[in-house]
Amino acid sequence: MSLRFSIIAFVACASVLSLLLFFRGGAVSEPESVSSDAQAPTRVVALTLAPERVVLIDELPGRVAAFRRVEIRPQVGGTIKKRFAEGGTQVEAGDILFEIDPAVLAADLETARAGVTRAQGAVDHAQQGLARAEALVASKVTSRKNYEDARNDLTMAQANLAEARAVFHRRQLDLDFATIRSPIKGYVGRTLADEGALASTSGQTELAVVQELDRVYVDLRLPATKLDGLQSAAEQGLGPVEILGADGKPHPRPGTLVVSDVTVDTGTGNATVRIEVENPELRLLPGMYVRARLPRGLLSAALLVPEDAVVRNGAGGAQVVVVTGDGRSERRDVVLGDAVGRRLVVTSGLAAGEVIVIRGQDRVQDGTSVIPVAGSQDAAAAAGTL
Repeated sequence: MSLRFSIIAFVACASVLSLLLFFRGGAVSEPESVSSDAQAPTRVVALTLAPERVVLIDELPGRVAAFRRVEIRPQVGGTIKKRFAEGGTQVEAGDILFEIDPAVLAADLETARAGVTRAQGAVDHAQQGLARAEALVASKVTSRKNYEDARNDLTMAQANLAEARAVFHRRQLDLDFATIRSPIKGYVGRTLADEGALASTSGQTELAVVQELDRVYVDLRLPATKLDGLQSAAEQGLGPVEILGADGKPHPRPGTLVVSDVTVDTGTGNATVRIEVENPELRLLPGMYVRARLPRGLLSAALLVPEDAVVRNGAGGAQVVVVTGDGRSERRDVVLGDAVGRRLVVTSGLAAGEVIVIRGQDRVQDGTSVIPVAGSQDAAAAAGTL
């Protein structure tokens, strides 16, 4: 019995030993395989930084205003006899817009003309009286006082004649004002007085509005702190102002900075800037909402990185993954500046000539061995499938 028990125990021990050796061998080989895979370099898309000349742009909302806007109001009262212009039509400077019934004004002019004739007759009579008085004084027939009275009568008559002529000139101007002309070249607005309406010099409503639209202004509001940079950019000639329509399409003609307000809104801290834009096809109309892209500064050697290349650390700070000289990744803190399209200006943390990871940086940690692939579009697309 003891011999049989010993044989069974020996067989059992041999089986256990075999199983231990088997599992031990598997445990050793599997970590070696995992360790080998972890040490394999990671392919990433990389870009070599090079300094660039960058013009900084601010995009601001604005409203279109007419280059010149004139409200047509009557200078004399009366009934509108005829209207010569329709709303929306173009007129030249001096074109007739309205005609006020001139009958009453013509009558006033004739009355003033008669007053001039009467005053002229009084002057002639006073001159004759002065001549007689001079002759009588020379002959010592009349007194010196009579001579002085005659001279004074002539002076009064001459003053009355000057006044009558002024009244006549005023009545002549009133008659001319009955024909209302456009003072500028432009387009007549929609609001027009109808024929038969009463035109009054004290009326609150204009007869029409004429606007010059071949050139227009775009009025913008921006923080007063940016005015110096804007003026400096204009003096340096960094480029024209690009105007974007409500649909986002650029206006065919660039704009030019012409004036900035000299006062600042105390409530908002903003100042008004005015851009002049050529508008030959009337694509910009007063009141339209547009956007303007204004140059405000120049960076002669800026380093730019794509937005997708920036990662964030636990505190929310910006970082960029740099490929070191020995082919390893290094997360580096950077300070970002302005956005230029879909790229960001790096103000500190990077240097020209360094290689940064622009795709695949989320798959590497500090010290990871990487294989950088040139940052072309084809390579970036290939890296996205890794």
